[in-house]
Amino acid sequence: MQNFIAEIEQRTPAGIAAAIGRLIASGRLVPGDRLPTVRVLAGDLGVSPATVSHAWRALSAVGLIVSRGRGGTFVQDAAPKWLPARSQSMIGAVGPARLDLSRGTPDPKLLPALGPALSRVAQRAVTPSYQDLPIIPELLEVLRASWPYPVETVTIVDGALDAISRSLDAVARFGDRVIVENPSFPPFFDLLDQLGLERLPVAVDEHGIIPADFAAALKLGPAVVLLQPRAQNPTGASMTAHRAEELAGLLHSTAASADTIVIEDDHSAEISIAPDVSLGLWLPERTLHVRSFSKSHGPDLRMAALGGPAALIDPIVSRRMLGPGWTSRMLQTILHDLLTNGESMAQVSEARRIYFARQRALADALAEFGLVVVQADGINTWLPVQNERDALVRLAASGIRVAGGSPFQAVEGGPAFIRVTAGALPDDIRPVAEALAAAAHPLDSAVHSVGARWS
Repeated sequence: MQNFIAEIEQRTPAGIAAAIGRLIASGRLVPGDRLPTVRVLAGDLGVSPATVSHAWRALSAVGLIVSRGRGGTFVQDAAPKWLPARSQSMIGAVGPARLDLSRGTPDPKLLPALGPALSRVAQRAVTPSYQDLPIIPELLEVLRASWPYPVETVTIVDGALDAISRSLDAVARFGDRVIVENPSFPPFFDLLDQLGLERLPVAVDEHGIIPADFAAALKLGPAVVLLQPRAQNPTGASMTAHRAEELAGLLHSTAASADTIVIEDDHSAEISIAPDVSLGLWLPERTLHVRSFSKSHGPDLRMAALGGPAALIDPIVSRRMLGPGWTSRMLQTILHDLLTNGESMAQVSEARRIYFARQRALADALAEFGLVVVQADGINTWLPVQNERDALVRLAASGIRVAGGSPFQAVEGGPAFIRVTAGALPDDIRPVAEALAAAAHPLDSAVHSVGARWS
């Protein structure tokens, strides 16, 4: 017990929680280890039971410990095995929190109302033939008109990950190399691992993939480039047209990448403040562009548009006909209504404005507390920290939950980060920014400037 106590230098809730977090991270405390009772540890530390209880709540909030009532408090066991590996490492976001900024999901209050659209859907789920086009014509027309480049064909699938999974199945084979942004969306890494595809991480800055790193990776002959053109998750970076043209030029001029396919995940299209951009404008015959509507119109719609050359899209549609067949045409009708109804369009436009305002307010407030960041697009912000686990625990002690940066990073051992869902921030952002800055650099009061490179 004395060795245990010696590790606790700051006898505050945040200090106690941070010390226990370090013991767990180092392996000195392992899953299943029983922790002292609140009363015993409080007596040994010379603090009130409420202080230790507050620390225990913070550790529980980030999934490091679990209370079993009278059975005691234990270091948390591993996450459920049915979750993919990266998702297991993110499951620490459990239990109540005063402010949850960990989810990466849109603010429910900013989603367009579904009631009016539902009222206009036919009362019977009728489809004339199982062999009908998998996308309703009126939705196809709207999507074609808004696509970032003239696209040969578009289909509808069940969300962005469904589109990306089916695209990878169609264009990559076991052992192929895939260029991925670093950092990037953790399920991408899980998906590539399950398909037996080798990751080629490339760094990103505030304008997207860094051309020099991209050029080096292209020489290794990747089968696929997987990127997020706007509101990149987790950094919030959006690619400029100039950067997209530069990347397309490198793809075109590198002999080893003559057959490389580009898969783009434009997951925040309707709420991004950045202009629509795609490498498909220069490489239409090699680009599969995904536009999803979870962030703008609701995650439970489970709908994304997948567009590209018929030579790539038709096999995906054909294979899907032997599985789910098509995405519900009733849901497609609802999406079409939301994309064309004036009131719904105004609601999404207002959401875009509010997300932008929250991102700007967060960047301004962080700067006040010595943490200078590039203002992000979309709903997420990527913040550097001295120690990821300490930052998570300290914020949890303040009632704030964020996502740890490790699952988002394609390689281990780099700088530490946390991802903050700025889209879920309250109106009074300044206290949150103060807590974020303090957790990011608890022992350093100097001004910290985040450079344009995030890997």
